[in-house]
Amino acid sequence: MPTGSTEAEPAPEQDREALKRHRVLFRAVARRKNPKLRRTDITVTDERVVKRAVKAAALGNAMEWFDFGIYSYLAVTIGAVFFPGGSGTTQLLSSFATFAVAFLVRPLGGAYFGPLGDRIGRKKVLALTMIMMALGTLCIGLIPSYATIGFWSPVLLILFRLIQGFSTGGEYGGASTFIAEYAPDKKRGFFGSFLEMGTLIGYTGAAGIVLLLNTTLGDEAMLNWGWRLPFLIAGPLGLVGLYLRVRLDETPAFQKFEAAHTHSAGGSAVEAEAEFSHLSENAPKKKISEIFSQQWPTLILCIALVGAYNITDYMLLSYMPTYLTDTLHYEESHGLLILLGTMAVLMCVLSTVGKLSDHYGRKPLLMTGMVGFFVLAIPSFLLVKQGSVPAVCAGMALLGLSLVCLLGTMSAALPALFPTNVRYGSLSIGYNLAVSLFGGTTPLVITALMDVFDKNVMVPAYYTMGAALVGVIAVACMKETAQQPLEGSPPSVATKEEAVELIEAQTAEPRF
Repeated sequence: MPTGSTEAEPAPEQDREALKRHRVLFRAVARRKNPKLRRTDITVTDERVVKRAVKAAALGNAMEWFDFGIYSYLAVTIGAVFFPGGSGTTQLLSSFATFAVAFLVRPLGGAYFGPLGDRIGRKKVLALTMIMMALGTLCIGLIPSYATIGFWSPVLLILFRLIQGFSTGGEYGGASTFIAEYAPDKKRGFFGSFLEMGTLIGYTGAAGIVLLLNTTLGDEAMLNWGWRLPFLIAGPLGLVGLYLRVRLDETPAFQKFEAAHTHSAGGSAVEAEAEFSHLSENAPKKKISEIFSQQWPTLILCIALVGAYNITDYMLLSYMPTYLTDTLHYEESHGLLILLGTMAVLMCVLSTVGKLSDHYGRKPLLMTGMVGFFVLAIPSFLLVKQGSVPAVCAGMALLGLSLVCLLGTMSAALPALFPTNVRYGSLSIGYNLAVSLFGGTTPLVITALMDVFDKNVMVPAYYTMGAALVGVIAVACMKETAQQPLEGSPPSVATKEEAVELIEAQTAEPRF
């Protein structure tokens, strides 16, 4: 198997020959240094191929989160279109409840797509989730309003939100696994940060389009037909994401795992059956059983990390525009403009945070983000409460700086928690259980709590602090994985010189 060129289109002949020579060199060095390292298999990545893989995963992720972001930024409008009865608060609660519905089925999507990705490959499953998300979002844009078909309008909305949620259940775990298994060990944080760059691009694109439509069309046109336009864009965007993903081969780590388990044994029928057991019809059930029986401590850690991370993430990137509009009575366009500026700043520093996590470790960056939210939540919301543009921007900036420490690190830290054979499945199940219970319900829970506590504008700060405290404990319990090979995968390096150094380090003669 080529160690770096994994694109569907054939690599140039000179690239293939160079990679072949590199593999022969490393094996020769290993054998010369130490006969025990005859089976050493160091993956030497081709940076061009890694960048194409990262681009495909990140842009596909951007398409998915563009689709998801549209709904959160149009929550007030959707509430009026699909739930016209009742007060404004009731409409908003109904809209956020429908938003949360998609998260209820995300664990089911993760439990289905995750083990499937460990069985048939990451690439095929990521293409399938891309298609489902695009279709679900497109269909939302085609639903007749409540005034046209009555009760069936919110029913159809919930149905297509369920399709969105089910498909998204296989997205983050697969995309982060895809990048982590392509990237060299010492640059996994840097390349992994681009996955969250895709998330921010998706959210920014959604917020930008909604802002443009609100500004140019006005409230009446948006209620009548303008809200449909962002959803209808999802079809063409989904095709772009699908094209990018199908052009790549499987990750080197999965290909090596697959080759190790499907080579011809030439033994007994029992040996052959064991050899190909991961391809059997019962394989997904076996994978899920293995995840819960063998990986449960790490699964709990993953849920705690992701729960804290997603509460802070959805609070800032999804709920905050509604908070500014519905609670502080900001104009919707002003709230979106401030959020767009915040996300633009986050995108500028995101890759730098990824590099820092490679150099200093995942835990210091994650701990900085969690402690930042715990300490700065109250000052940030007090600033936002002041209402002036500088004060709101300063409060959002404090929250954003804490969030970027998590955004730039989490996509590299989470895949490293699990071994290759169950990585996609374990991460998808753990991630989506946490998102379902804590992340997607954040706007709904905060809105409901504020209603209970007489519109207390500090409720989001207290909720964020509780999540951050859980995150601090979880980060303290996790192992450091920066600059280390993924569990169950061989070392992955960026250059042949790095591979030779690694072999020499492994075979250094002991000193007495």
